[in-house]
Amino acid sequence: MLVDGTLAECDRVGDSRSDYSAKHRRHGVNLQLVSDPDGRLLWISPALPGRTHDLTAARTHRIIRICERQGVPILADCAYIGAGSWVTTPRRRPPGGELTPTQQTVNRALSRTRAAVERGPARLKTWKIFRKARCSPNRMTSIAKAVLTLERQR
Repeated sequence: MLVDGTLAECDRVGDSRSDYSAKHRRHGVNLQLVSDPDGRLLWISPALPGRTHDLTAARTHRIIRICERQGVPILADCAYIGAGSWVTTPRRRPPGGELTPTQQTVNRALSRTRAAVERGPARLKTWKIFRKARCSPNRMTSIAKAVLTLERQR
């Protein structure tokens, strides 16, 4: 199973700064996506504030714990480093050093395998509502559920 997070951009409502993502420099909500190895979306999480880190969001929705109980291995990007032994993530370059050729090869193989998961957020971003929603962030969960239903019928 492949896990990734994305920011669904939306207008800020009121004085809430929790929806502001400093990484993306925009307001939005964090959505966690679970897809199969072919890149088809299987699940979209309820929306969390945009400032929520991907690993925190995955833990909040218990994605890692559920997959571990079901015996389903997880492939994820560097945002999920530290999630536990059940989650396979790329190795980071050590400070002031370089990765060994073996570690570089493993990272390349993992990136090739994970390339399919990037199709999930890409397909989600084809829906204009996720690129610039003109509604409250509180409505994004129901919008995400509706889009997932429509995506499964494609």
